[in-house]
Parts: sequence; C-alpha cells; structure tokens
Amino acid sequence: MVLQYIALGVQDVFTTSDGAFDIVPIAMVFAGLMTGIAVGATPGLNGPFAMALSLPVLIWVFGVSDDALLPILGFLIGIMKGATVGGAVPAILFNTPGTPDAYLTTLDGHPMALKGEGKKALKVAHFSSVCGDTVSDIALFITAPVLAIMIERALDLPEKAALIILSLAFMAAVAGREPLKGLTVGLFGMLVALVGSTLSGNGPRMTMGVAELGAGLPLTSAILGILIIGEVFAGIEEAARRRLTGGGVMKAPEDRDTTLTWAERRRLLPRIFTSAGIGTAIGALPGIGTTLAATLGYDTARRLSKTPERFGTGEPEGVAATEAANSAVSGANLIPVMSLGIPGNFAAVFIILAVESVGDFTLGPQVFRFTEIREVPGFGMIMNSDLVVAFGVFTLMVLANIFNWTVGGVFLRSLAILVRIPKSVMLPIVLLICITAVYAQDGGMIAVWVMLGFGLIGYVLRQLEISILPFVIGFLLAPQLEQLIRGGFTASGGDPFYLIKSPIAVTFLVLAVLLLIFGNPSRRKSKA
Repeated sequence: MVLQYIALGVQDVFTTSDGAFDIVPIAMVFAGLMTGIAVGATPGLNGPFAMALSLPVLIWVFGVSDDALLPILGFLIGIMKGATVGGAVPAILFNTPGTPDAYLTTLDGHPMALKGEGKKALKVAHFSSVCGDTVSDIALFITAPVLAIMIERALDLPEKAALIILSLAFMAAVAGREPLKGLTVGLFGMLVALVGSTLSGNGPRMTMGVAELGAGLPLTSAILGILIIGEVFAGIEEAARRRLTGGGVMKAPEDRDTTLTWAERRRLLPRIFTSAGIGTAIGALPGIGTTLAATLGYDTARRLSKTPERFGTGEPEGVAATEAANSAVSGANLIPVMSLGIPGNFAAVFIILAVESVGDFTLGPQVFRFTEIREVPGFGMIMNSDLVVAFGVFTLMVLANIFNWTVGGVFLRSLAILVRIPKSVMLPIVLLICITAVYAQDGGMIAVWVMLGFGLIGYVLRQLEISILPFVIGFLLAPQLEQLIRGGFTASGGDPFYLIKSPIAVTFLVLAVLLLIFGNPSRRKSKA
C-alpha cells in the first residue's frame, strides 16, 4: 500500500490529470531553486522574504485549484533550499552575512577568500550545504509519517490543544532573550487573529466597525506585513544611517586556488554528516531555527578537529560544518509541519500559507492515514488524496536536491555581482511589489492598510529586539487552537475542566510552564 501511494505521489508531479507528461512542476522547482540561490546571494534578502513576495504572484498566475498546488509548492520549496545555499556568497566573498548563521560562515570562508581561495570556499559551502539538505530530507521522509501516525492514534482534542500550547511556549522560550516577552508577543498574535468571524456564529468580533474585516484579517497581507514590510521599514532606516556614515563594499581578491578535489571532499564528509545530524535534530524542534544549528555544528567540528587552532583562519572544515548544519534545518523544519501542521520557522509559515490558500489539502496527522486504495463503481478510486499530495511534495524536494547537486553550484559561483545591489534600490522595489500583490489578491485598499499596520508592528518589535516568530506562530495557530478547545468543550458536555482531566494534556501544559521558567539559555547564564 505504501508503494502504491508513493507511486501515485510521483505520478501526480510528472503527469497531468489526463495522463500526459507535465513539465510545469519540474520547471517551477528549478526556477524556484535558481531564484532562491540568487536571493540568498543578495545582501539584505533571504528565503522567507522571497517566498512572501512570490506567493501572491504564484496564486495570481496559477489560481487556487488543486492542480495549482504542486507547482506553487515546488517553487516555494526551491526558494527555501536555494536561499540557504546562496547565503554563502556574500558571507564568503565580502564578509557581509545576511543572517546570523551566515556569520559563522564568514569566520573561515572570508579568510579563505582573502587568501585567493574564494571559489574553493564556495565549492566547499555548496557541497556541504547540499549534503546536509539531503540528510535532513531523508529524515523528513522517514520521520514525518511515523510521527503523524503516532500523534493521530494517541492524541484527541484536549491533547492536541495542549500540544499547540506547548509549541507556543517552546517558541516563546527559545526565540528570544526573555521568554515572557516572547509569550506576550505570541498571545498578542493570537488576539489579533481573533478579529472577524467566530466559530460560535454570533457575527464578526473586534472589527471596530470595519465591515471589510468581517471575514477576518487578510492572511497574506498580515504575514507579508509583519515579516517583510517591517523588515523594509528597518532596512530603510539602516540604509539612511549608512549613507550618513559612508562606507562601501569590499572587493574580494582574485582567486588562485579554485579546485576542490574528491580527496578533500572525502576528508570533509565526517564533519558534514556530524553537522547534518545536529541540524536535523534541531530543525525538527519548532521555533529554534538555523542559528543554533550553525553554532553547534561549528563548535562541534572545532572540538573534534585535530587542529582546532586553525579554525577562524580559513579552515574548510569550518565552512563545511556551518553550511551543513544550517542547510539540514530546512528539510527537518517540515517535520512538525507535515506531521502536526505546526510551522517551525518562517519558511514553513509560507508552506502552510500556500496550502491554506491553494487546493484542497490540509497539513497535520490526518495526512498520513494509509487507507486502502480501491475502486468503487460510480465513485472512481477511493484513497487518501492528502497522502498522495504529501508524497508529491516529497518528490518535489527530491527534484530540488537533484537540481542543486547538478547545476546549483555552477549558478552559485556566478552570482558574486549581486552583492553590489544597494538597498536604496532594492527596498522600494520590494515595497511596491508587496503593495501590488496584496491589493490584487486580498481585496483592495483594506488589504494594503492591514499590511502596512502589521509592518509597523514588525518594525516596532525589531526595534525592541523582540523576536517576531512567536507573533507569527500565534497568529497562524490561534484559529486551530480555538477550534480544538471549542470542540473539546462541546465533546465533554460543557465540562470547563476537560483540558486538565487528560494526563497527556496535563503533561504538555506542565512542560509548557517549565519551558517558560527554565527553557531560556540567556536566563540560565545570567544566574550562573
């Protein structure tokens, strides 16, 4: 039965509903990967940034039918994988990391560039990144179905509600320096998500008299605002400050040593697989992200090295360890998404957003129900169509890895010129694209105002150095949590204490409290 579903998922990618060969999903994966590499190689941009800009355009091009889902997801998955690889370009050649985890790549990558080994460092980064990504994808393919089946069999409505509360507490604890701030921001996101329609059927709530908000806040506008427009506002402020203080872009010296032999690759493999394992384990936990994975991968490689003193002076093992670790997070972050419907990072947020906007597919434990495939006269084939789509998504990820292995490295090394694009040119273009996209997709000026309002929230949170991830996760999970709590309350006959009558639910709630009290590393260090 499993092989049947895998075959149907692969067939769903490569053929149309009429049985003809379909090149569109394949082409979209390739285009997404190339776009992601280019975005990652551009300072100030990253994968979630590009995914946010692309999603409204993709929906406008392909529509919201079931046939549109795989091409759109293929492009987004390509961006997610490519952007992680592309981030090595500015970090290595120009010592300008676009993300905190890319900073660790600069420690050894940029010294290699200064010694004339820039292209060799990029080859090390690409080889390590694709290896780490492949390891995490294999873990996803194996772990997500098993975890989903276990969750579906063991958890009912109260336990699932408590699990979401635990996830919010976990992200509040690890996403910032102060868990209480993270929890407050997460609760604020949940409160904002309640604007509009209600499950009780009593009419719109908290709309402040704005009739257009009766169906709730436009989802795409809100997410674009908090993630992208807030970053644009902060970027405009930073660009203005840099213009006042001056400064330019460093030029990397000409390369002398550009070869990376197979013997050198074999010597790097132990560090790559160690870091890939670390990144996969961390990526499977929602809310932590690539920075911790890169830090632990680099530190572990230095401790295991016979020459730890060479780290930080242009050691290829340092580049390999960092890139393998942060790339391994990308595939593993989809484990909680596919098995629980809980986003683990910003890239996963846009995968969920695409799924909710396009087609008839719902992420969560129910996806991996291996029901019998049979044909019923008058109804056609009866099967779990969500499971077919899930294996189609896995197929898209395999295709992205194949493209990354074959042409990704060549394209990566040709993009050094992108680091010279100034933010004063890039940011207004991004702002214009966002306004146009939400105006066309989410219904006129109300969508634009919602996006700008959420952008202001994102800007303020960034200025206060508070992570925006708990806000985004709270905003996305609030409707699901409300549905579970209301459903559990109704199923229990109106028992107000139903949530604490389940031992598993109580365990999750206790863990959530303990995480908020003891789960923040900076707090433990301050007490030491």
